[in-house]
Amino acid sequence: MQSHSEFQGPPPGCPAHNGGERLPMYGPEFAAAPDAFYQRLREHGPSAPVELAPGVEAELVTDYTAALHILQNPDTFARDSRRWRALNEGQVPLDSPVLPMMMYRPNSMFSDGAEHLRLRQAVTESLGRLDMHRVSRHVDRVAAYLIDQFSVRGKADLITDYSQLLPLLVFNDLFGCPAELGDQLILAISNLFDGIDAERANEAMAASLFELVALKRTSPGDDVTSWLMQHQSQLSDEEMVHQLALLIGAGTEPVQNIIANALLLLLSDEQYGGGQHGAGVLVEDAINEVLWNSPPIANYATHYPVHDVELSGAKLAAGTPVLISFAAANTDPSLSASRQTVSKRAHLAWGAGPHACPAKDPALLISIRAIEKLLNVLPDIELGVPARTLTWRPGPFHRALNALPARFTPVREKRTSAPDRTNGHTAGDTPTQNREGKPRKGSWWSGFLTWWKV
Repeated sequence: MQSHSEFQGPPPGCPAHNGGERLPMYGPEFAAAPDAFYQRLREHGPSAPVELAPGVEAELVTDYTAALHILQNPDTFARDSRRWRALNEGQVPLDSPVLPMMMYRPNSMFSDGAEHLRLRQAVTESLGRLDMHRVSRHVDRVAAYLIDQFSVRGKADLITDYSQLLPLLVFNDLFGCPAELGDQLILAISNLFDGIDAERANEAMAASLFELVALKRTSPGDDVTSWLMQHQSQLSDEEMVHQLALLIGAGTEPVQNIIANALLLLLSDEQYGGGQHGAGVLVEDAINEVLWNSPPIANYATHYPVHDVELSGAKLAAGTPVLISFAAANTDPSLSASRQTVSKRAHLAWGAGPHACPAKDPALLISIRAIEKLLNVLPDIELGVPARTLTWRPGPFHRALNALPARFTPVREKRTSAPDRTNGHTAGDTPTQNREGKPRKGSWWSGFLTWWKV
């Protein structure tokens, strides 16, 4: 393989020829076969021109070494998207579906320098106060509650019935959300994930978070929201809302995809038991495989060169969006010879450098406990359809299944409410349900709090 310094320009047949043609990273074609897409881009060198959505152009880094270089050099590659030249010049459609993930927000992800350090410390030090034993116990309770909702049916969609909801319910607890406010937040985030009236859902999420911040200003608790508020950085209400929104996004969508993608491996791949969940099968191994080869956020970490720069022979103009392909970098052919000797944690799924994911430890714990609980409660669970028929959600940023149907022996005695641990009596009724017998989206959190009195 050529070294980075040997790349003189795009070879014949690559997308950079023919007038600078860019490969589109949207639509079902990319979602169905991203590896083939990355292989084509590698022909161009360490990075290549792509189109994230109609009219939104960017550079995608597919080389592991080049990706690490960018992630670890914030002085040259900034994260503040107010540097985005094409957006500033009016060349980007303002109704583009990728803008919500790329436009500037006053949070630690989109800041640099001293401001980044201030916001980052507030987030990391607040998360550092989490009691992992408490998190673990709460994941077990949430998992038991969700499984209880579908176990009597003998079948489930492990996306909508489990992996999508579990991190939302867990984070509601970590943020200290009361019942009604937590229901509003889950409904808004679920609608954002599902693409249902995104503008209104985004407004509803912001309104819920402002309400949560106002509540914690007057009634602080033992939760991340209160700890952020008490941090010496003295975050304003607006800054509080933006840090909380960032934590929700970073703690729900990626965790959902880790759980689902690892369950797919465990239920289909013979290397991981192919549905036979023996003692020798480690959930951590399946998750590690996902983080290397099918990372939940496949392409993101948008950087902007602060001046024109060369990247291993490729010229990147100042203000150009430069995205890291975690999926392509992790599967860089130059790593194949050394994968057996590098650390299991050398993948880039959590990023690297000053902007590396601050919630890695709780995200891993939530994912592991959620999968272990499901497999322990439903030991004969298996895929409900052939793995080859599963489809993936279109979009340039994530690697996420549309659905993950599963079947298992029904649990005949469904527990509709949790035992009150003080007197052995039941602790309330089930949440409001829809025609399928599932709790409505707007009642998941209050339903859980009723089901299990903490």
